[in-house]
Amino acid sequence: MILVPSEAGVIPPGSTIGILGGGQLGRMLSIAAAQLGYRCHIFDPHFRPCTTDVAADHTRAVFDDEAALRSFGESVDVVTYEFENVPVAPLAVLGDKLRPGANSLAVAQDRAEEKEFIEKCGARVAPWRAVASLAEVEAALADLGAPIVLKTRRYGYDGKGQAWVRGPGEAAAAWDAIGGEPAVAEAGIDFRAEFSVIVARWADGRHTFWDSAENDHRNGILRRSVVPAGAAVAEQVDEARAATLAIAAALGHVGVLTVEFFATANGPLVNEIAPRVHNSGHWTIEGAVTSQFEQHVRAICGLPPGSTALAGAGAAMDNLIGDEVSGWADLVADPDAHVHIYGKREARPGRKMGHVTRVR
Repeated sequence: MILVPSEAGVIPPGSTIGILGGGQLGRMLSIAAAQLGYRCHIFDPHFRPCTTDVAADHTRAVFDDEAALRSFGESVDVVTYEFENVPVAPLAVLGDKLRPGANSLAVAQDRAEEKEFIEKCGARVAPWRAVASLAEVEAALADLGAPIVLKTRRYGYDGKGQAWVRGPGEAAAAWDAIGGEPAVAEAGIDFRAEFSVIVARWADGRHTFWDSAENDHRNGILRRSVVPAGAAVAEQVDEARAATLAIAAALGHVGVLTVEFFATANGPLVNEIAPRVHNSGHWTIEGAVTSQFEQHVRAICGLPPGSTALAGAGAAMDNLIGDEVSGWADLVADPDAHVHIYGKREARPGRKMGHVTRVR
């Protein structure tokens, strides 16, 4: 059943949402979309990615297959994405159905371009240099001072493509560790806490924020997000929200955008942006009146915003990494635990297999 939209630009329930990518974020988007009456069609090159357990359709094709993308675009009413490592140029065949737009993807895919863009928006990042050779790494180390961290410009996530240089004797090994790929060198930051600001933005500029989660990373992987955050974060949230909204507006972003920050003695510094729903917002499924996933659907389809108020006094979300998911029996026996198991078929080290949220 297709419902008649109440105003121009609304994509009504009964329509089909296309999602580029079939991982856990797509899975949770599909669940939220189904609750609102939408069907989801997944575009992903893998055989039965975990999102297909809960989505209506699946096109199996590589992300740069323009013919497959064109056919996919014709079969859906709007297209979104659940991760940012999608080739940008082929997405032109989707036209204005793509929300957020390709600009958000292009900026987020290259760390050097991302940092330049962030700075142009008036937000601050750690001192950094672009590097493309060992000699440039050594020059950046001399310029920025030790320690520095090398991060490949493209395709790095969850700590992948990163290596620390704590002195001149470590530059060559770090350069080899990232495969000699073009990278950014960032000065090490003395920070009090890590936190994220998640905003949902509509095409007309309306926007909503959730409480900012304080995040605990280990080995580059998010382990826990907690709301409310501590005082070190709380005193910097207003400035961080202003920076996040400036970035979202400059991108022309429609949907959820996440900006990760360091809380420092001199105010918030942007670590990176993610033009999508985010791991640090999983707590919103049970911990907020409207989850980040439902709000993303509302934004890209032009529905009114839902409330982002806390559903309780606070919440804590813990990721289940690798074989930690094998402890599911104890988790589901906990009456206060909201357990999410993503249905991935192999529990590899460092792989996010699920999460558990507790609301208080």
